[in-house]
Amino acid sequence: MAPAITGLNHITLAVSDVRRSIAFYETVLGCTLAAEWPEGAYLEAGRLWLCLSYDMAARKAPHPDYSHIAFSVTPEDFAPLSARIGAQCEIWKANTSEGGSIYFLDPDGHKLELHIGTLTSRLDSYRNDPSKGVRIFRRSATEHFD
Repeated sequence: MAPAITGLNHITLAVSDVRRSIAFYETVLGCTLAAEWPEGAYLEAGRLWLCLSYDMAARKAPHPDYSHIAFSVTPEDFAPLSARIGAQCEIWKANTSEGGSIYFLDPDGHKLELHIGTLTSRLDSYRNDPSKGVRIFRRSATEHFD
């Protein structure tokens, strides 16, 4: 088998105000601050390592394409966290996918999503609706990506 990546290591976001971004990721999303320095910070989002890095050229508006970062949430936490996000963030897209999702912007216009579900649940939804035209390469839902 050819060498392959083992997963996502970390995400670095360019931010225009490190303190404001730390506050957003801690208070709105519930991330845990792991380290901070004048030009950045590391936060934990579950098992994800999130880096905030000061960049005076950080964009002030969302990028026009669909690229975004989706964070997982438990079904029990989705409603209260979505309510908190909806009260404090700009929503950039309505949910049309399987499972609960809310699409929102962080203070620097990074497109984010809070999502209930896994790749397995997404593939199962396509198995149940073949009219979507999605080719699935896993034989069964028991072959987890989770």
